[in-house]
Amino acid sequence: MKVSVLITFLLTVSAVPALAAGDPAAGKAVFEKSCKTCHGATGVANPNIAKMMKVDIKDLGSPEIQKMSDAEFKTTITEGKGKMKPVKSVAGGDIDNVIAYVRTLRK
Repeated sequence: MKVSVLITFLLTVSAVPALAAGDPAAGKAVFEKSCKTCHGATGVANPNIAKMMKVDIKDLGSPEIQKMSDAEFKTTITEGKGKMKPVKSVAGGDIDNVIAYVRTLRK
């Protein structure tokens, strides 16, 4: 009985994306400085930037984006993705902080 409860718990926990280890409040400050221009203050894309770049910038609170792992977020921030260039102004612990903030945008 104890083993089946433990297995069920572990399977449930492993199915949920890990929460970032960073500080969401600190991440919000970095996001506002380095990400808000394109991703908007609430994680909803700036339509003018999307139109100018001819891209569809996803809502950061959407299930599609929120299901990304922290490692995928880190790669996107540090290496870029599509037309998004690497964000060199976000490095070190600030990356974890931004990820923690983006997790708070979940809808």
